[in-house]
Amino acid sequence: MESIARKTIKKIKIIGAAYGLLCLAIVGRLIYLQIYLNKDFFDRSQHNFLRTEKVSSRRGNILDCNGNLLATNRPITNIYWQGTGNRYLTKDQQEALTTATMLLAREIDPQLLNAVKYAERTAKETLLASDVSFEQLSQITETFAGNENINIQTQLKRCYPYGQLASHIIGYISTMNTDFAGKMGIEKMFEPDLRGQQGSLLKMINSVGTHLYSQEVCKALAGQDIATTLDLSLQQIAEQAIPDEYAGTLIIMDPHDGALRAIVSRPSFDPSIFLDPIPLDKWQLLQQRQPFLNRALCCYPPASPFKLVTLSAALEHNIITPDSVTYCRGFTRFRGRKYHCAQRLGHGALGIQEAVAQSCNILFFEIAKRLSIDILADYAHRFGLGEKTNIIFPEPAGLIPTTEWKKRTKGERWWPGENLSAVIGQSYLLVTPLQTARMIGSIFTGYLVTPRIIQAEAVVYQPLAIKAETRRFLKKTMKAVVTQGTAQRLNKLTDLKIYAKTGTAQTSSLEKQESGDPQFLEHAWLACCFKHKNEKPLIMVLLVENVGSSKEATKIAKKFLIAYRTHVRQQESIIQK
Repeated sequence: MESIARKTIKKIKIIGAAYGLLCLAIVGRLIYLQIYLNKDFFDRSQHNFLRTEKVSSRRGNILDCNGNLLATNRPITNIYWQGTGNRYLTKDQQEALTTATMLLAREIDPQLLNAVKYAERTAKETLLASDVSFEQLSQITETFAGNENINIQTQLKRCYPYGQLASHIIGYISTMNTDFAGKMGIEKMFEPDLRGQQGSLLKMINSVGTHLYSQEVCKALAGQDIATTLDLSLQQIAEQAIPDEYAGTLIIMDPHDGALRAIVSRPSFDPSIFLDPIPLDKWQLLQQRQPFLNRALCCYPPASPFKLVTLSAALEHNIITPDSVTYCRGFTRFRGRKYHCAQRLGHGALGIQEAVAQSCNILFFEIAKRLSIDILADYAHRFGLGEKTNIIFPEPAGLIPTTEWKKRTKGERWWPGENLSAVIGQSYLLVTPLQTARMIGSIFTGYLVTPRIIQAEAVVYQPLAIKAETRRFLKKTMKAVVTQGTAQRLNKLTDLKIYAKTGTAQTSSLEKQESGDPQFLEHAWLACCFKHKNEKPLIMVLLVENVGSSKEATKIAKKFLIAYRTHVRQQESIIQK
């Protein structure tokens, strides 16, 4: 018995010691957690019920040169269901939800009902309708005055007042997550300036997410306004001049300071479509005509406007003189092959100005027999062709072939017969319409100017390495194109001085052109300088894809010039009053 009692006492001591050690460990752990880790857990607890939320800043406006809004913000009203912490929706709440959705023209689908129930349980909010009309807002306000579940909030949404107008320049904003950002054009390039500085809001919530109170930590700063060189009136005239079914571009530029007053690229798009999710079928349909290409900065064969480059090189290398005469019988021969003029029956005897005016190829074929491709390339570069214009947008340089380029890229020499295509703006030549506008402008100013789209940009230019007498002769030939040549339909526009050069750029073989498929038809060019009385001279370059004849470009140019003249006269009458 005594032995058993000792064993029992020993076990009790062991259990007591173990229990004491356990208590000591617990006390030690509590001391460690509550004293040594007090600050760490305090910080964690603060993080658990304090949330920092971003506050969007007002996005800056995009303006034309006269302060007209091209991109801005408009207030929109959203209706939310604000949960109050009930576990289930009461009968009154169900009736309120039914009435609200009816006034908002929305059905209570399972997804919405589940969202409302969750918001109610967690005392959070869920969106019922976005950008409601004034009529809907009035009905909601009147019906649910004082209702704690219906929450009305106002915010700003990006707005493009003129829809598709200048969309390739303005660009658009879109979002993949929660924040909108510029994805194209000025909206993208000036994203930091337009966005401004986001603010922050410190919110306190309880363990189930119910909002208790909020405090502004950092104030949101509005974005900067960006003033462009675009003229809204000229942009609207240009947009209306090109039929919607055409693909191409129309550029209006001030040749003296490079300010781009209008840029149209067809087909275009409405930037506002990116403010909301786009269904896949609509997105696929939208891309069929490649509306996101800015055709003012795409490469095309320069066609007959390039003849002004050829003419400059020929005059300054004494291959021809201003008094030279050529005879066109419809073709010329070179190395046993016939090269035809556009006028198959021939033009007969023509002076230089007449040959340019009638867009006769024979004069230029004769020049090609005596002019090297490298000299021609040198003069093309003097006019800024085959080089980036240094506009702020991404752009290709184009292509001006040389003997070295042909050897390096094609692995063969430059054949003399290829000159006959190059001098009339075909062969491997590729330029952008904006380069052509810059070239035409330099003929009238004597310098190459960098195109500007932002008002604050500095005016940058470089002297044109062409003789003054050569430039004067080029202007005379461009005038002859209007008075007696391929742009003669522009000659009867009173109060306008117009200098022009038309062109038809071949895009495929003659066999394909004759197939009747529109995609193989020629592109139409028209490049001109025009001036209305005391107004500043402006450059217009027009490129229309796959229309088969420069006549289509001339028609569009005439439509623009008539509308421009009407606009100027209206402005003059307003000033006189």
